[in-house]
Amino acid sequence: MTETRTASGTPAARPEVPPTNPVARAVYRAITHLSRDLFGGPRPWRQSWVIDVHKGATGPLVVLLMLTYGNTTTPAWIYLALHGSYGLAWVIKDRIFPDRSWQVRVTIGGAAVTFLGLSLYWLLPFLLVSGVVGTPPSPAVMAAAVAVYAVGLTLMLGADAQKYFTLQLRNGLIQDGFFRHMRHPNYLGEMLVYAAFALVVNHWLAWAILGAMWLALFLPRMLAIEASLARFPTWPTYHARTGFLLPRSTGRSFR
Repeated sequence: MTETRTASGTPAARPEVPPTNPVARAVYRAITHLSRDLFGGPRPWRQSWVIDVHKGATGPLVVLLMLTYGNTTTPAWIYLALHGSYGLAWVIKDRIFPDRSWQVRVTIGGAAVTFLGLSLYWLLPFLLVSGVVGTPPSPAVMAAAVAVYAVGLTLMLGADAQKYFTLQLRNGLIQDGFFRHMRHPNYLGEMLVYAAFALVVNHWLAWAILGAMWLALFLPRMLAIEASLARFPTWPTYHARTGFLLPRSTGRSFR
């Protein structure tokens, strides 16, 4: 049994189930409406296209910031290498194993909200390159950022690839590989990637921005995924033995 696909061959977006938690459900529905349906009207683009444009533009944006502020310090170059390569990796990932949830077509207003919302991440390179806040990170912190980034990118790409190619062959609950001990390894990986960027920025404001994004965007989406997967008979057993973001022995399971 294989996944549903559109006429163009890309995987169709799966029917979405909102989170059961009332607060998360309200946030999830509000974000979904704003980023997909705002103002109604024609739906000229897939949401994935908007995301790809934003991710791909990150490297050039950081270069522009470096030229504008005359900042060619080592932290600026490290940040460019990390965030710029992440954007390219995301675009390549979307071409080879696209995420079904981003294949929906969105209104022009929804596309604008998606792009502007993601642009909050661009505050991180601005804070670093402009020098308006914080102090440059030490070599040890930059080394740690590179290590965290490598682990995060491996988790994100590996888990997304496993999910995509497994669902090419069969539908059902994935309980092995990256998903053997934790239920959202791809989200954990992406959070580690952004945590690496915050380490280079070396200021609490970067962490505040990421915390807001993770609470408003990541957590409701993960809870929605869990609400959807709860339909499988093996879900209670899988849920009981795995952690939400970390292995069960060290992570807490959310309901």
